[in-house]
Amino acid sequence: MENNIIIKDTKSFYKMAFALVLPMAVQNLINVGITSIDVLMLGKVSETVLSAASLAGQVQFIMTLIFFGLTSGAAVLTSQYWGKGDTKSIEKIMGICMRFSLLVALFFTTIVLLFPTQVMTIFTNEAPVIAEGAKYLKIIALSYIFMAITMIYLNIMRSVERVIISTVVYLASLIVNLIIASSLIFGLFGLPKMGIVGAAIATLAARGVELSIVIIYHLKVNKLIKFKPSDLFVRDKLLFRDFLTYSIPVTLNELMWGAGVATNAIVIGHLGSSVVSANSVAQITRQLATVIAFGLANATAIIVGKAIGENNYEGAKTYANRFIKLSILAGIAGGVLILIVRPFLMSMLNLTPITRGHLSVMMFVMSYFVVAQAYNTTLVVGVFRGGGDTKFGLFLDVSTMWAGSILFGALAAFIFKWSVPVVYLILMSDEIIKVPLVLWRYRSLKWLRNVTRD
Repeated sequence: MENNIIIKDTKSFYKMAFALVLPMAVQNLINVGITSIDVLMLGKVSETVLSAASLAGQVQFIMTLIFFGLTSGAAVLTSQYWGKGDTKSIEKIMGICMRFSLLVALFFTTIVLLFPTQVMTIFTNEAPVIAEGAKYLKIIALSYIFMAITMIYLNIMRSVERVIISTVVYLASLIVNLIIASSLIFGLFGLPKMGIVGAAIATLAARGVELSIVIIYHLKVNKLIKFKPSDLFVRDKLLFRDFLTYSIPVTLNELMWGAGVATNAIVIGHLGSSVVSANSVAQITRQLATVIAFGLANATAIIVGKAIGENNYEGAKTYANRFIKLSILAGIAGGVLILIVRPFLMSMLNLTPITRGHLSVMMFVMSYFVVAQAYNTTLVVGVFRGGGDTKFGLFLDVSTMWAGSILFGALAAFIFKWSVPVVYLILMSDEIIKVPLVLWRYRSLKWLRNVTRD
């Protein structure tokens, strides 16, 4: 079974890991930056538009989780086929994955364009927030098809160790978004002052730029994966079955997790706009604090999957163990960062005293939340999925979120009427509960399996 035992020494390993983690961490940072731009700028306009954009963004959040689930499931296969050197199968898998993502994007676009107000009422009952959010959704929905193509393509390329292109794409997107958002939200350079509509237009333009760069890269630069539009209609029963086998559990996992986060947003949304505003800022700080951790998780999946595809099982176990240690360090660094920026952020934003008080508590909760999240994500998204174990994560989120933090958080909010800090503490407890379960699964080695076909 272990016919190719090659384990890189520590120095070579860190060099290999750094080459993957750094571009992906920068990419994650840029993605958070794109979101942060809207939060910071709209926070200067009013809490109503800040809340509206935050809640309207939950729709895109759920859709991108489906895309991430599809590509994560595909990456279980593509990273191992990459280790095997089979690029033809990778092209077929990309076609299958892209086909599903376009159907999902078309569905979300149609629903949001036809029923923007009704979609907003899912997340809040405050009329001004609903009205502003509906304006935002009508424009942002036009970007969903762009995202479906861009995300799938870049994530599949990442699984074959082509990570720089993602950084280039999202850096260009950040610059476009920054220039257009600042100009249209505040009415700079003689342009109309458009508020939340300006933020939506800026994001739509940025998504268009992302897709344009991807198309140019694929046609002019990429000689490795020769994906063609005809691959969208490829017929390969075995690969299609494998794709469904590994993508469906991961997609369901991401959906259950995403629906859990959205449910948290619904619970928080019904606690008042001040709580929503504070949470939107707290979540941005969490995302900033975990950019390296998520880069580590993605790099783990690539390297572990590739090692298994090469039948290098001892190498896969060694690399997994090293990445876990790095994830703990990254999590601690993220938690410290949150505590450092906490006082500066609260004084910088135009928030009411009540909102500022909520934010203070939320950022303290996030400071330890990110340590557990970094550890869990590296294992579930990196080690387990890279090793072909896609079902455990689904069990994990159903048990710890839906039967744990969400259930008791909703009871605390709506039945027991406990205070906002206590409710928030309960809603954000799922990552802590996951730690012992994730450790048990890792030690069992049930995640170590080769899923490629000859």
